Amino acid sequence: MNLFADIRALVLDAITTLVTEGVLPDGLNTDAVTTEPPRDPAHGDMATNAAMVLAKPAGKKPRDIAEALAVKLADDPRVASAEVAGPGFLNLRLEPSVWQALPKAILGGGTAYGRSDMGKGEKVNIEYVSANPTGPMHVGHARGAIVGDAMASLLAYAGYDVTREYYINDGGAQVDVLARSVYLRYQEAHDLSVDWPEGSYPGDYLIPVGEALKDKVGDVWLEAPEKVWLPEVREFATAAMMALIRDDLAALGVHMDVFFSEKSLYGTGRIEAAIDALKEMGLIYWGVLPKPKGKAEEDWEEREQWLFKSTDFGDDEDRPVMKADGSWAYFAPDIAYHYDKVQRGFDLLINIFGADHGGYVKRLKAVVKALSQDRVPLDIKLIQLVKLFKNGAPFKMSKRAGTFITLRDLVDEVGADVARFHMLTRKSDATLDFDFDKVVEQSKENPVFYVQYAHARICSVLRKAGAEGIDVSDATLAAQDLSGMTHPAELHLAAKLAEWPRLVEIAARTHEPHRVATYLGELAADLHGLWNRGNDEPALRFLQDDPVATQSKIALARATAVVISAGLGILGVTPVEEMR
Repeated sequence: MNLFADIRALVLDAITTLVTEGVLPDGLNTDAVTTEPPRDPAHGDMATNAAMVLAKPAGKKPRDIAEALAVKLADDPRVASAEVAGPGFLNLRLEPSVWQALPKAILGGGTAYGRSDMGKGEKVNIEYVSANPTGPMHVGHARGAIVGDAMASLLAYAGYDVTREYYINDGGAQVDVLARSVYLRYQEAHDLSVDWPEGSYPGDYLIPVGEALKDKVGDVWLEAPEKVWLPEVREFATAAMMALIRDDLAALGVHMDVFFSEKSLYGTGRIEAAIDALKEMGLIYWGVLPKPKGKAEEDWEEREQWLFKSTDFGDDEDRPVMKADGSWAYFAPDIAYHYDKVQRGFDLLINIFGADHGGYVKRLKAVVKALSQDRVPLDIKLIQLVKLFKNGAPFKMSKRAGTFITLRDLVDEVGADVARFHMLTRKSDATLDFDFDKVVEQSKENPVFYVQYAHARICSVLRKAGAEGIDVSDATLAAQDLSGMTHPAELHLAAKLAEWPRLVEIAARTHEPHRVATYLGELAADLHGLWNRGNDEPALRFLQDDPVATQSKIALARATAVVISAGLGILGVTPVEEMR
């Protein structure tokens, strides 16, 4: 059930009738016609822009179209009034019976309420986290992991076939640095004194890795040259780091479908195949890039190399794919990786990157557009920084990592549920403040607590009613007569529940899971507002003296709990049934 979609269908039917009657011309495009909550709730329950978007193609004044539509819409039993506002907006008020039927429909449909078939099973690949396998993940990775995971759940809820993917950056020089750092810990495990060179990874997290390497090979590599041990230590260290990363992600409730190794692209012909595909399209050429703006002449050397014509697809400049010495440029494995995703048959690609990857957006979009022949869109979301605070002051140090707060530090401090919800309270491209004290504070200023408290309050009411022998099963509540649900606070809460299916589709279409967290905060506020009114108006209390009256009141509360639970499920947060 999607009430906004139902009323939009009613508007479209009215437009069709006006076309049949000759009031409007045939062939009008109604794709831009919407029904949505009015900006000012005092104006009504829903508003439609139909007259505004049809006026120009119909050759009529918006207000004239709105007035004709108002007459048709007012004939529907669900519509209490249809009023024209301003130059041609149309505000609708719905009959109370529409809102009274909503809790019954929610409880009758259960977890299906809000789910959408908008995605029509389209295959979506969401790549997120993709941290270098050189150490534990930090808080910035945590935010990317949470946003990506919630986005995957949101799109699956909206009818997409979603693959969660982690790209292991194990093909670059940083993994050699990791291997050498593990080797130093291996030497320490043999009680040898070592010197840590600049740029190595001295965090304590490598101590057990060095000890594990000692247990595996003994002292056989202590006197061996680097060329002997480096390849095997590299593999050993990468596997150890990926095991650590998997454990950290699991602690956050994140589980990937695919772990894709960058190293698997080298020496397998996969990079060559991707570049050849671009060559066949005439998009690879031997040339020279212009001197970068702001770079001094003496600091720049002109050199020929193989370039991808990314400017043909909206990039600022063409991009190197192979250097003059025949080695691959950094961009080459990225091309091959995205070519692989295109070949796997995905209909949409989404990459979740840190804010420092902003320079890669245009070139990656260009190459995906080229390789898919403009069939597969690529959306790249940049995750801004997380600023940590504790006791009102910036908080930076982690003993385990040495230089930063790890993802595991975060989970150990506040728990996965709190971390996940709070990380989704702001749009991902906005910097987020994370105060370790405030996110566990039990107050309405803390959105995590406020939403969980709403769910717990409802569960408390259900337990009390059940203890009094009242049947509060969903089936029984769905069968209640809710015609007595007439108070504005009750109808307002029902109207907020009606927004859920629409909100899901908007959030899925824009790839913005933070909208779900925002909506849950608003829904919780409406529930708490109704609850508090009951302190002064006994008729609004969920528990009444009459069991049947209690059931009719609780139906609205239970429907609210269903939606809160569904929203928290998308965010990866467990709804609580009682506050401790």
